[in-house]
Amino acid sequence: MLKKIGRLFTIKTRFEALLVTYAIAVGAISRGQAYLTEYPGIGGWLLFACCLGLPFLAGAKLLDSVRKSEPRKAPVFIEPRRRRTAVRHRRNRRVSDTPRTESRRRA
Repeated sequence: MLKKIGRLFTIKTRFEALLVTYAIAVGAISRGQAYLTEYPGIGGWLLFACCLGLPFLAGAKLLDSVRKSEPRKAPVFIEPRRRRTAVRHRRNRRVSDTPRTESRRRA
């Protein structure tokens, strides 16, 4: 049951990775605005810039982790295998198994 719930929180596609990156960016902007009000001046702007760096790093890591798989190739038709008995019979044929002609029988 826990595995089923855990699969809900697994990022499988690039679209999901972009949504998570967007959520991280929104949170970083709100945190940066809080820093601007709490620390007015250059210190607040530096902390705001540090908060904006996080979505770039996290987004790149998320997008790298869900790379597109290589395109699938068209299935190749494989000829069905022949029965072994038919192949063995033709391959192991002896001279005595071939039909004899009249000239061979006299000799």
